[in-house]
Amino acid sequence: MIFTIFKKELKDTLRDRRTLMMMLVIPILIFPIILNLFVGVSASFSKEAASKEIKIGFVGTEDNYVATQLQLLPEELGKKQVIFYKDSVQLKADIKVDSIQIGMFVQTDFAQNLEMRKPAELTVFYNATEVGMKERAAAYISTIENIAEQERYIDMELNPEELSPIKTSYSNIASSKEMVGKLAGGILPYIFIAFGFLGCMYPAIDLFTGEKERGTIETLLTTPVARWQLLFGKMGVVVLSGLLASTAALVGLALSISILDLGENAELLSVINGILSVEFILLLYSLLIPLTIFFAGVMIPIAVYAKSFKEAQSIITPLNIVMVLPAMIGFFPGIELNVATASIPVVNIVLATKELIAGTLDFGLLALSFGVMFVLAVFAVLISYKQFDKETNILI
Repeated sequence: MIFTIFKKELKDTLRDRRTLMMMLVIPILIFPIILNLFVGVSASFSKEAASKEIKIGFVGTEDNYVATQLQLLPEELGKKQVIFYKDSVQLKADIKVDSIQIGMFVQTDFAQNLEMRKPAELTVFYNATEVGMKERAAAYISTIENIAEQERYIDMELNPEELSPIKTSYSNIASSKEMVGKLAGGILPYIFIAFGFLGCMYPAIDLFTGEKERGTIETLLTTPVARWQLLFGKMGVVVLSGLLASTAALVGLALSISILDLGENAELLSVINGILSVEFILLLYSLLIPLTIFFAGVMIPIAVYAKSFKEAQSIITPLNIVMVLPAMIGFFPGIELNVATASIPVVNIVLATKELIAGTLDFGLLALSFGVMFVLAVFAVLISYKQFDKETNILI
């Protein structure tokens, strides 16, 4: 009987274009659109910043060491034009209005300190809102500093290797998979959770509040079917809709990886593609299923209580922020999955998914996270049943 109700409600739900858009179309398209925009805009800005001919303002004389070396730098570091200024006040003003992009100021004793083999001070001005300008300035200054160091070594007849008693190298033992999971893994569970919630929302409102508005709920209640069977049949459709929305987001991620050309980030794509294994998907759904049931159990009492579609939507939509906001914990570095965080609803799903992506998931903590969400899901279902069983809620 539950399955019969489930099939009937599922057919009605799949006829709703608005639900299909929210449940399937948007989640599938969101990843390709986001990645294309991010990669395209980022590459465009980086390319423009690297190839753009910039103007460098210099406070000092043309025979200054920095000014001379600056004009001799090869074009591989970027095209440039050096403009000389008498004071730094006008120089900084021109940077603000983008007449020049980088400014340099040397102290009056700069040349003297160089001759006396003392550190010579140089100040670089730039506008942080201009993408890539700090990096361009750093590349110029780093090259000039290296040239000055080599000249000083030659002048002092020193061997650079003799001045470095210790040679240190740093080796990252974390795999690429772990790096992706720890640094960028927060966005994936956030999107899965957000679409899981949105996928549940419209079917929950339509199957409960919508039936009240259409006047069909009374007819349904006259059938020889137990109230809990009606609830479970309808709730099954709500839960399935949420899971389909999360699945569509996962499909969108897989499609964006297969069709998107990230060039130099091809290694990153291969790592992410390797994450989407059968084991990963099964473990991911072991977390998403109780979470989606919990979402459905929270929405249904509201949908049962509301007297109109608009009222239900106005209550559940702000609830989206409350439910999904903890998912943003995944964006913060340093927060790990432990006994304490595994006991916090939604947060445990985000952190467990991050660990799952990184391949460092503790299955004991996974079981704890699942247990917490399972208990909450059962509790939410019980509340839904109590609300659905009240005649005052069902009959307007």
